[in-house]
Amino acid sequence: MADIPNQNPQKHTLLADVQGFLFGTTMASFSLVLLTHLGMVTGQTAGLAVLLSYVTGYGFGPIFFVVNLPFYWLAIKRMGWVFTAKTFAAIAVMSLMTELLPDYVSFDAVNPVVGAVLVGMLSGMALLALFRHGASLGGVGILALYLQDKTGFRAGYTQLLFDVCVFAAAFFVIDVPLVLYSLLGAVVLNLNIAVNHRKDWYIAS
Repeated sequence: MADIPNQNPQKHTLLADVQGFLFGTTMASFSLVLLTHLGMVTGQTAGLAVLLSYVTGYGFGPIFFVVNLPFYWLAIKRMGWVFTAKTFAAIAVMSLMTELLPDYVSFDAVNPVVGAVLVGMLSGMALLALFRHGASLGGVGILALYLQDKTGFRAGYTQLLFDVCVFAAAFFVIDVPLVLYSLLGAVVLNLNIAVNHRKDWYIAS
């Protein structure tokens, strides 16, 4: 039976926005802590920041915050001030939480396949929560939408090309099996977003 679009989606309340923001940033942070514990990588700017953290020895959080800085002016032009402010806040909170969480969470034995799937699921839930409440985790997605507006080049292709570069670079930084497990997690993440992110179901205030 075909999906019936919601003809009267409701705007979120302030309380709902705060809850969604905290849930999204917390789950995203936890998924990155698990990901880096497993020595894996992910796509987009988060993946670039993970690779740079492996190479340099600096923490993921500060690198992730800095890597996203060039994209904010694009976010203002493409998405407006409110979206950009929420995105900046989400990135700042996630950068901080990924530095703090390892002091409170530890892992013993995690099967890499199960871990990759869990990372993909957690990241997907986190991004969905942020998308539905008018925020994101910045980066390449914003650039992709900007280039699509300016040149007509599909945003999905830009994101795909960036991810190909990140995972290609990963082969020089981490072991091949870990790259393959990481790809599994990325597939789970993107399937989660593709199936569940529907603009006709929600309106982010």
